[in-house]
Amino acid sequence: MRVAIVGGGAVGVTAAHDLAVHGEDVVLFEKGNIPNEDASTGRAAGVLYDAFAAPEDARIGERAIERFREFSGTGGFEFVETPYVWFARIGDEKRARAIREQVPRMQEQGRDVSFIDDDVLAERYPTLNTEDVAVAAIGRNTGRTDPGSYAKAVAEEAKKAGAEIRTGIEVAVRFDPPRIVSEDGDEVFDAVVVATGVHTKRVLGDAGIAVPLKPYRVQALTCEFEDDTDVPMVYDATEGYYLRPHPDGLLAGDGTEEVESDPDEWKRESDEEFVSAMEDRLAHRLGANSREFAPNVERSWAGLCNATPDYDPLLGELRPGLYVAAGWQGHGFMRAPGLGEAVARDVLGEGGIPEFDPTRFTGDEEFDIVEGMAVE
Repeated sequence: MRVAIVGGGAVGVTAAHDLAVHGEDVVLFEKGNIPNEDASTGRAAGVLYDAFAAPEDARIGERAIERFREFSGTGGFEFVETPYVWFARIGDEKRARAIREQVPRMQEQGRDVSFIDDDVLAERYPTLNTEDVAVAAIGRNTGRTDPGSYAKAVAEEAKKAGAEIRTGIEVAVRFDPPRIVSEDGDEVFDAVVVATGVHTKRVLGDAGIAVPLKPYRVQALTCEFEDDTDVPMVYDATEGYYLRPHPDGLLAGDGTEEVESDPDEWKRESDEEFVSAMEDRLAHRLGANSREFAPNVERSWAGLCNATPDYDPLLGELRPGLYVAAGWQGHGFMRAPGLGEAVARDVLGEGGIPEFDPTRFTGDEEFDIVEGMAVE
């Protein structure tokens, strides 16, 4: 089978790798480089967890973490085991109730997740200020990484398995039959997988297919942090921000803009308001035991995520031989090894994920953008 993958992000390179390992004739097209620092994978946070309550999400999350571990040590990619803590603050009963309800459901799906008392949390991670924590949970099948290193390493493994990687080439997608159109002409394939992230709506729209996707902007920064105690990955569900250890010290982010962004013309730089707010949040959260912490921001930036009407991705066959893999709500990179594997299996006729079937929508749905990590 001859298969084209359009998009060299984490999901695209994984699908290309898996299909090539299976013995298929694979060509991956990427308009930039791999990794593409201007694309979603290159700007992702690198927070990796499988703490999902829905069965299909838990399965994908579990498989993704398993494969991150398998790939770790390959081509400069490293999966760093790091616990993931999330909590709601005192006075936020809505999110506290949601966490209390979700943790048992995650446990039912076999996730290594449990509640953790604030005093135990403070003892285990003395840097964290836990005085305002109402309810907290901890996931242990979790870790962190540099997203770009994954895309680069898996692309190299795909090439070793026989995949052809064409970078610096912009293409158009057509179907009936599935084919790729570029300056080199038309190439017909048995299957085409569109994994172009926030450009997916335009790429498919140019082929005459409407899909309900909305790109939205998120923000992050890195700052210096020197401490002789461990810091876990943390998500404050009340304020909607996260932090994690990073080679520069700490990486932290939120900044979800609940408005649609242009996937080509958008502000790559962070907002001053975002940086100021994150400085205050980090000073508060990492200022335990009379310790003063004044974040020294090294770098800040913005990236794009893709929303769908029901917050689940579009993953599977849209038209005969034409597949889509997009709409991750900010959870794309952390699930990429599982998502890429799933769309590859669908191409091979082994079945997809019914809950993510892209034909469940007409493409003209009206919907609001909601933060992907939100605990509701």
